[in-house]
Order: sequence, then structure tokens, then C-alpha cells
Amino acid sequence: MIRFAAALAAVLALTGCAGLLPARVDIEEERKQAAANPLEQESLNEIMLSVAGSEEAVTYFRDALARNPEDAGLRRAYARALYRNRQFAEAGFVYRSLDEAGEATDLDRVNYALALARLEQWDEAEAQLALLPPSARSSRQSLARALIADQRRNWDAADAAYAEAQALAPQPASVLNNWGVSRMARGEMNAAQRSFEEALIYDPEMFSAKNNLAIAYGLQRRYRVPLVSLTDEERAVILHNLGVIALRQGDRDIGQGLLEQSLATHPQHYAPAADKLAALGGVGG
Repeated sequence: MIRFAAALAAVLALTGCAGLLPARVDIEEERKQAAANPLEQESLNEIMLSVAGSEEAVTYFRDALARNPEDAGLRRAYARALYRNRQFAEAGFVYRSLDEAGEATDLDRVNYALALARLEQWDEAEAQLALLPPSARSSRQSLARALIADQRRNWDAADAAYAEAQALAPQPASVLNNWGVSRMARGEMNAAQRSFEEALIYDPEMFSAKNNLAIAYGLQRRYRVPLVSLTDEERAVILHNLGVIALRQGDRDIGQGLLEQSLATHPQHYAPAADKLAALGGVGG
């Protein structure tokens, strides 16, 4: 979803999940016990991937691998943590090492394909998917196929893959958000808005869907903040992004007003809005 028109790429803002370990002492004790039990180690890996913040998980698995560099399960979890932290090149390197060692699972290949897609290495991503058996159907595999179809502007194939990914996903908010960006890139703004709105039904906290919905409005010169729950910081970011779109579409006065609102709304000094206002001769400097 990061490869379409520059006007979109400059304003799409993605956020990752953030979390804290509920009890570091308990996690450390579990880690010690898991060292002697592969099943417990695998369970702990899943806990760290689902509970820890993205940067914390990367640090945890990097340190764990330093102690056990031959552990394929740890390398697999490290790659997933890197992907979740948007370190796609690093995740791809780890998945490639699993593949070259003959230790890549079907899920590893799907995740590797997604990392390659994020790096816009489309042929390599498709080659990984081609190695999967016909029975290996999953939401993430369908999402990877949808991204590849998007890049090739094969919209019918993209829609079919997104629909399949949505049907297979236990929580399809991310799929719908990606589908909305695909539709927005085609100029299908009403359909894009519906996708973002549906994503927010499944995950009302997903900021990327909130932001993308505002972008869909802005690209139609409807410069308004969506009627969704927003923190002051989120509202300021969306106002800034709408201001940028307005300026790029030649609506200078509206853009300047939106940037001023962004600066006034943010709970702290918001440098992106201030810098643009200063360049416009507004109040940001």
C-alpha cells in the first residue's frame, strides 16, 4: 500500500501496535523455564509477539538469538517482530536465511512474500507464493496476492484476492484498509471510503484507516475530519494531512487554515504543521 501515487504516499500515515509487558519478572522467569522446553519456548514467542510493543519484541528476539543463534523458532519469531516493526528489509533477510537453510515453513514463505512486497520486489514475492502447496490458503497469502495484483493494475484479480483475504481473516480490519487504499489509487473514492469505514467497525482504533478515510475526503476537496473517535494528536495529524492535500490541489487558503487548526489542536508543538505554515508566511514560525 505504499507504492501508489506520490500525492497519496506523502500523506499516508501508518501506526504500529504498541504495548507493554504486564510483568517483566514473570516473562523473564518464563524465558528461563522455556529454555529447557521447546513447546514452552514457542508459547513464549507467541506471547512476546502479541503482548510486547513492536520495538521491544525486536530487542527481545535479537537478544534471545544471540544466546541461541541456531534456534529456527527464534529466527522465525525475530523475522515476524521485524516485520511488525516495519523493518521489512531486515525481516526479508531473516526469512531468506530460513529458506536457504531449508527451514522455511509455508507461513514463513507467506510472510517473506509480504516483506518482499513491502520492498516492491514483486517478482521475488510472487516466486515465494508459487512455492506454496494449493492447500496452503490463508488471509495473509491472499493479501500478498492482492498487493501483487495491485502493483500490476489487475484490479479484478486484486478485488478477488482482497475478498478472499477478508473472508479468511479472523480480524479483517487490516485487509479492508489495504483494499481501501487500492480502491483509492484507482479513483474509486466511494468504494474506498466504504472499505475504510468497514475497517473501523472491526477496529475503531486503527489510525491508518481513520487517516486514509480523511485522505479520501480530501482528494475530493471535502476537507473535513471523519466523524470517528480521535485523540488530539490524531486529529492534529489528520488536519495537517488534509492541509497538505489542499495545498497540492491549489486550495491555498483552505490548506493554510487546516495547518493552523492542526498546530492549535496538537497537545505539543507540531513541527510538520509549523514548518509548512512558516513557509507559507503563516503563524507557524
